[in-house]
Amino acid sequence: MVTVSLVAVSGSLQSPSRSSVLARDILTAYADALGDEHLVTTDVIELSELGREFSGALRRDELSVRAEEALRRIESASLLVVASPVYRASFTGLFKHVFDFVDQYALVDTPVQLAATGGSDRHALALEHQFRPLFAFFQSLTLPLAVYARDTDFTDGRIASAALRDRLELTVRRGLPSVRAALATSSPVAAGV
Repeated sequence: MVTVSLVAVSGSLQSPSRSSVLARDILTAYADALGDEHLVTTDVIELSELGREFSGALRRDELSVRAEEALRRIESASLLVVASPVYRASFTGLFKHVFDFVDQYALVDTPVQLAATGGSDRHALALEHQFRPLFAFFQSLTLPLAVYARDTDFTDGRIASAALRDRLELTVRRGLPSVRAALATSSPVAAGV
C-alpha cells in the first residue's frame, strides 16, 4: 500500500475556530474514504499557532524551523484541504502570506479541497473569486465543489447543521474520483518546469 499524506491548513487567527473544525471534518472524511486503499497520514496546520513564525519574515530563508517544516508538509501533501475565515471578501492575510512562501511548482497537480467560513452567505463567493485563483496559480487541481459554512452552522465547536454535513459529504464524494486519479498518476514535478 502506498502512503498518502492528507494535510489541512486552517487560516484562522483564533483557536478554537470554525474554519479549523471544518478543515478537520473534511480531512477526516477524505481519510476515511481513502483508508481502505492507502496508508493515510493526516496533519492539520493551524496558522493560529504558527502565525508569529511567519509574520515577521519577508523571505523564506528568514523563516523559523517550525515555519519551514510546515511549508514542507504543505508542499509534499498528496491532498491539501485549505480553509479560512473570509474577511473583507477574501481569506485571511496570514493565509495568503503563508502561501506566498510555498514553492511555485510544489503543488502542481496536487488536489486541493477549498473551504471557508463566514458570518453570512454574502462571503461564499470568495471561494470562487479568491481561493480558486490562488491555487490555479500553483497549477493545483482544485476539486469541483467547495464548502462554505456560516457561523450559525456550528454549535459548541462542532458542525450542527445537517445541510452542511450533507454538503461536506457531497463535496468529498464528488472530489474522490479526482483525488484517486491524481494519486494514481502522481509524480514530483521538477522546480522550474
